[in-house]
Amino acid sequence: MGNTAGSTETADPVKTAAAPLSPAPGATAVPTPGRRRAPGPPKERATLPSALRLRARGKLVRGVFLVLASIVTLFPFYAMVVLSLKPEGAVDLPGSLLPWPMEGGAYGEVLGSQDVPRWLFNTLVYSLVSVVGTLVLAALAGYAFAKKRFPGREAMFWSFLSMVMVPYHVTMIPTFILIAKLGGVDSYWGLIVPTLANAQAVFLMRQFIMGLPDELFEAARLDGCNELQIFARIVLPLLKPILATLGTFVFLWHWNDFLWPLVIGQSTEMRTLTVGIASLQQQQVPLNQVLAGSVIAFVPIFSAYLVGQRYFTEGITGSAVKG
Repeated sequence: MGNTAGSTETADPVKTAAAPLSPAPGATAVPTPGRRRAPGPPKERATLPSALRLRARGKLVRGVFLVLASIVTLFPFYAMVVLSLKPEGAVDLPGSLLPWPMEGGAYGEVLGSQDVPRWLFNTLVYSLVSVVGTLVLAALAGYAFAKKRFPGREAMFWSFLSMVMVPYHVTMIPTFILIAKLGGVDSYWGLIVPTLANAQAVFLMRQFIMGLPDELFEAARLDGCNELQIFARIVLPLLKPILATLGTFVFLWHWNDFLWPLVIGQSTEMRTLTVGIASLQQQQVPLNQVLAGSVIAFVPIFSAYLVGQRYFTEGITGSAVKG
């Protein structure tokens, strides 16, 4: 039968049960039993100041530690510079470490002597020529070990790298005997040539070049480039970060080298700065002049570090990641 005009629609029991009960006007809402309130922001705000205090305290401790470490590290350099500017005489500690009085007479004596400029020239030749030779040989060897395919490549590379485990003092005497028989004592080539084969430099070059895409070299060969042109036009420009990093390290190592220049340079004219400054102590030279020579020897290596420091992270990280 059809619905009449006065009939009412039957209510859906599901909708009726699901509909929330609204409180009557003017009545206070009663919280539903069994429900827990979420933790409010006052508790979070209560723990926030303590966390900030702990973080600030940790920063303060780290800052104090770094300041103390910096003072301990820089104190020898400060003492070297201050004592080199003191008048000639006995050192009275701690009074001699005060920055007054000062005079530069020791530097005039050192630079005005005949030996120190010659030692400085020998050190520059030894360091700069060794840097160029080491980088060229290491780059060529690294490129061959990384991108060339030839029998015995891996065995040759790891055999050459095993030289790192051999102490330098073990090979120094046979090297000196060989150089002496060839007439290299008291000569620049006898001072430089034995130091050019650097296993660490070859390893870093190989690791860096292995990360370069092979498509670059294949495209260059398709364009008609030979191996020397590929090395000069593609490999060397991409090696600038690692070349700067290795060049700085090799320069520092040769500039501060003492044992090999002491053995091979037996005359006064062939001494380097490190050997010459050490010999001044045996000649009863005043302490301020000895320290002035040390400051003069320190300035070039510090300048080299300032020039190459921006390549350190890029070069070392690049060789490690790409390897």
